[in-house]
Amino acid sequence: MPKSRVKEAVEKEKTKEGLPREAFAIVGDPQDPETWKLPHHTRAIMRALQGRLDIERTVDWDRMPAAVAALSRGGYRGERVQASEEDIIQAARHLARHYEKAGKSVPDTLGALI
Repeated sequence: MPKSRVKEAVEKEKTKEGLPREAFAIVGDPQDPETWKLPHHTRAIMRALQGRLDIERTVDWDRMPAAVAALSRGGYRGERVQASEEDIIQAARHLARHYEKAGKSVPDTLGALI
């Protein structure tokens, strides 16, 4: 597909907070942005999806602590993300891989879930 068509396809894709579903750790229904939870990438992920940037460079490290906390039993600001245990474990594994690829220590919260 020509680059202009790839760009058009990405731009037409559904977004939440200006982010595509790939920017979220939990995606309930790929067609329903209301089911996407735990954003942890910057908008630069659009360039990564076009193959113009390494996706690991788009991780939003300012948002990661909140995403990690939301998976814990205590939750983020006292609220745990509403998701199945399976989705929570998969999200924890996903976020842990980002930490590992960045050469950062995996938070204990994630370690306890995976």
